[in-house]
Formats: sequence, C-alpha cells, structure tokens
Amino acid sequence: MAAKDRIPSFEEAISRLEAVVRELEDGRLPLERALDLFTEGIELSRVCSRNLESAEQRIAILTRDDKGKVVLKEVDTVQPAGEGKNVGF
Repeated sequence: MAAKDRIPSFEEAISRLEAVVRELEDGRLPLERALDLFTEGIELSRVCSRNLESAEQRIAILTRDDKGKVVLKEVDTVQPAGEGKNVGF
C-alpha cells in the first residue's frame, strides 16, 4: 500500500484537518487549491468520524448491578446485570 493510500490514525487525521482548516481560513488561496483542500478536509473528517464511532463501540460503560454495585461492562459484550466485572465500589 502506498503511503498516500494509508489510512491515517485519528491523531494524524485531526492534526492534518486542523492544518487544512487554518489554510482555508486564510482565504488567500486560488480556487483550485481551496477546492482540493476542502475535498481533503471532508475525507479527513470522515476518517475522524469512523475512528470515533469505533472508539464509542469499545468504550466501557459503568452501570449498577441489581445489588447497587458499580460494574464495568463492555459495550459490544453487554451481559445481564450482575455478571459484569466489579470495579470495587
């Protein structure tokens, strides 16, 4: 896979997106360059959005079981109350 085809990490994408926005906000770009940057920005925002959606799916949720204890449950592997990992509260 060529370096240009590599999907950037969230941090890389957000950093580049910030640079693109700064350049576009300058307002002194030729139209063609502005359109190219806008297109790149849209793609970078999609990469960031996909990364955030993926992270949300993996985030652990703190809830209370039927005995009132706080338990840790994985979003994609939610178990019935009382079967989560007790986090000691």
